[in-house]
Amino acid sequence: MRTAGIIWKTTFWVLVAALAACASNPQKNASADDAAAIPEKDPWEGFNRKVFTFNDTLDRFFLKPVAKSYRFVTPNFMETGVTNFFDNVAEVPNALNNVLQWKWDKVGNSTGRLLINTTVGIGGLLDVARHAGLPKQESESFGQTLSYWGVDQGPYVILPFLGPATMTDTVAMPADWFMDPFSYAENNEVRYGVKALDIVQTRASLLDAEKLISGDKYVFIREAYLQRREYLVKDGEVEDDFGSDLEEFDEDF
Repeated sequence: MRTAGIIWKTTFWVLVAALAACASNPQKNASADDAAAIPEKDPWEGFNRKVFTFNDTLDRFFLKPVAKSYRFVTPNFMETGVTNFFDNVAEVPNALNNVLQWKWDKVGNSTGRLLINTTVGIGGLLDVARHAGLPKQESESFGQTLSYWGVDQGPYVILPFLGPATMTDTVAMPADWFMDPFSYAENNEVRYGVKALDIVQTRASLLDAEKLISGDKYVFIREAYLQRREYLVKDGEVEDDFGSDLEEFDEDF
């Protein structure tokens, strides 16, 4: 989302929608080389489009109306607090994956943010750490960690309910679950309730951004997801038209 995404993979496809939506320019026509690469990175396009339609229909008739209602009744400061809370919890898998990638400066940043925001920030509701020189950094997942160490991302795939992924991300899901603190909540009602709130909050934050999607929605989101994923794996050493615009949108929100 917004990424929110490591907390629960179900939110991931709407995060991708945000990345696509925040692009300020329509998608450029693909070159011959790009067109030739599409079957290689998306060999199951026929299947993926059917699942994408299912997910999109579910969003249109269920998740989006719920998100609109949530935004209508929830004050902006409460939405910000909820977002900060989930961002703070996400620092746990961020730190763990950064350890696995030997990114010790990011390990320190995530750990510091977690400690400061959990204590001074009232359980993460306030992002106090950014004022202490510890800005929020890009999210990390185990799929990104595998790709960082050279594991091929594999074909692009759309998962029912879960949305866009690569085969590497799909295989990595059990590890993402293991790193998610909420997976260890003993009370099922609390665990599912928190995850549901995360999904609704994430979706609500994308209501304005999604209006900017143009052209073939499936292709737009696919290209946004794959470009954004490469950007995250390579720590920004590639051009990311979608991500830069997303950061501006986050600041405005």
